[in-house]
Amino acid sequence: MYKKIISKAPGRICLFGDHQDYLGLPIIATTINSQIKIEATQNNYREFKIIKKDLGLIQVIPIDYEYDSGEKDFLKIALEVLKDFDCIPDIGYDIIISSKIPINSGLSSSSALIVAWVNFLLNTFNDEEVTSDLLAEISYRIEVLEVGGSGGKMDQYTIANGKTIFLDTKTDNIIPFDHKLCNMIVGVSSQSKDTQGILRKLKENALMSIQIVKNNDLDFSFTNIDNIDLNKCLSFLDDNLKPFFRAAIGNYRTTLKAKNEFHKNKLDIKKIADLINIHHSFLKNDLKITTPEIDDMINIAMDNGSIGCKIVGSGGGGSIVCLSDNESCSRQILEELIKFGAKKAFIANIGKGPRISYE
Repeated sequence: MYKKIISKAPGRICLFGDHQDYLGLPIIATTINSQIKIEATQNNYREFKIIKKDLGLIQVIPIDYEYDSGEKDFLKIALEVLKDFDCIPDIGYDIIISSKIPINSGLSSSSALIVAWVNFLLNTFNDEEVTSDLLAEISYRIEVLEVGGSGGKMDQYTIANGKTIFLDTKTDNIIPFDHKLCNMIVGVSSQSKDTQGILRKLKENALMSIQIVKNNDLDFSFTNIDNIDLNKCLSFLDDNLKPFFRAAIGNYRTTLKAKNEFHKNKLDIKKIADLINIHHSFLKNDLKITTPEIDDMINIAMDNGSIGCKIVGSGGGGSIVCLSDNESCSRQILEELIKFGAKKAFIANIGKGPRISYE
């Protein structure tokens, strides 16, 4: 009998489609080779004793925990949701959670934890096959639907699939890409972010702007994106709503162009980088989700040879990702970000999907 069960899940980086998935629009995202790790050792008690190593916290959850409808703890919510999938713990475990993904940095550490936790529970207390689709579906329900969150499906579906994907957030259809990407230098800002607050504000304004346009132009549809008259649509909106609509259209068009590039047999990373720069310009200039620190880090990266940079995460803090197809430039960018005072900086590559192992 195995003494320890280990469940791992990667962080994710959104390449295209920030603030698009909650509008029902597609995204392109990838995983990174920084992971959340859960180490589980069976104990003699009917409880999960959870040690959150990086936070210095200990939490105890009885395995027959009585669910509160107002619960906000994702680990507890998961236990309730998984009852619908005949996954009911009958043995306690001592759990150690550790993370190589910077917390509250826009790299989806919370989603990675949920995916790793659900994967552990399903593999331990259920005999059914655990697929990436099942992991994504359950994790999205836990993190968004059960708590009335404002986020979309990008994080859970990207992490559960473990590679670069195009996700149609309306149909959940996924197109995986196997292209090798260049180095991704990640710089984490020192400013904490209000994820739900920012998502709620941007989502409400974007949806409002889209609805006003639909009310004034009955033929408007995102399915006809190539023929949308942007200036005509903007004429229906007050000045305060125009940036949200312009970003929705611009980012969607950019994502579709990137999808076409990813479909090619040979990926032109410089074209991808150019599109990432365009995507970032909408995030910075229209949605205004960057901060002076984020702007400074991006300028540093571009000045030191990055071919494409963007903010990562909901905004108001978080991280940046910088593409570099030159090892020397990658190291230079990394050194300059550290010298600048980034909270953390590292070179990332595409990660692996969720994994279960036994010791």
